[in-house]
Amino acid sequence: MKYFKYIKSIVLVAFSAMVLTTSAAYLETATAAPAAVPPAAETTKTVYQVSPLTVVNSPKSYLNKTILMKAKFDKFATLGLDYKPAFKSSEDYISFLIKRDDTKYDIPLSEMKLFLKRDEAEKFIDLKTNDEIEIKGVVFSDALGDAWVDVQQLTVTNKAPEDKKTE
Repeated sequence: MKYFKYIKSIVLVAFSAMVLTTSAAYLETATAAPAAVPPAAETTKTVYQVSPLTVVNSPKSYLNKTILMKAKFDKFATLGLDYKPAFKSSEDYISFLIKRDDTKYDIPLSEMKLFLKRDEAEKFIDLKTNDEIEIKGVVFSDALGDAWVDVQQLTVTNKAPEDKKTE
């Protein structure tokens, strides 16, 4: 009877060791190589054509998504630069404001932080208030409940008429 308990213990230990070894080997092979992503899925990116106010009202819905918006340029600014939770360095980026389109007054849409690389911004140094622009970018943060957009492409679609000043 003692022999039987002894052999039973050895078999149980051997079986447990085999299960652990097999499990470890399976996990190693299962996690070693990620599943292949089809090339079409990598290159196809959905671009959401939205109004700026739609993004501002629901920035979390557009987080890490590419958006395309039409707006009126207001001015270049430093708003949101160097803010740690959604960091964009003032050495590398400039921010700009667009106008709200839900009012007849000239009010900037400060709830949307738009960031453009400085070297790209230099190409748009002649932008004036009320120039119509198209913005393509990625919403990279919703810090403070605002939409933080990394602008990938900025296009001027219509220049604002020149102000005629009377003297």
